[in-house]
Amino acid sequence: MLSDPQFWVAVAFVIFVLVLYKPVKKILSSSLDAQIDEIKESIEEAENIRNETQITLSNIKKRQSEVEEEIKEIHSNAKEKMKILESQSKEKFEAQSSKRELLAKTKIDQMIQDANLLIQQEISLTAVDTAVALLVKKLNQEEKQNLIDESIKDLSLVLKN
Repeated sequence: MLSDPQFWVAVAFVIFVLVLYKPVKKILSSSLDAQIDEIKESIEEAENIRNETQITLSNIKKRQSEVEEEIKEIHSNAKEKMKILESQSKEKFEAQSSKRELLAKTKIDQMIQDANLLIQQEISLTAVDTAVALLVKKLNQEEKQNLIDESIKDLSLVLKN
C-alpha cells in the first residue's frame, strides 16, 4: 500500500486539501461575512427608511388632521361672519327703509298741507270774488260808499289795537 502510487496521490490530495482548507475557509468566511454585513446594513437601512417613512406618514396624517381642523374653523368663522354681515345688512336696510318711509310720509304730509292751502286760497278767492260780484250787483253807489267808510273805521280800530 505504501508502494502504491494511488495511495500517495490520495495522501497528497488530502494534505493539499488540508493545507488549502484554512486559507480558503478564511477567504470564504470573510467573503460570506462581508456579504452578511452588507445584508445586515441593507436591512438596517431599510428599517431606518421604514421608520422614517412611518414618522413622515404620521407627521403627514397629523398635519392633515390639523389642516382639516383649520378648514373647519375657517368654515365656521366664515359662517359666523356671513351671519354678522347679513344681520348688519338687514339692520342697515331696515334703517334706510324707515328713513325713506319717514321721508315719504313727510313729503306726503307737506303735499297735503300745500293742497289744503291751495284749496283754501282758491275757496277764499272764489268767495271774495263772488261776494264782490254780489255786492256790485246789489249795492248802489251810496251803499257802496257807506260800506267803504265802515270798513275804513273797522280797519283803523283793528290797527290801533
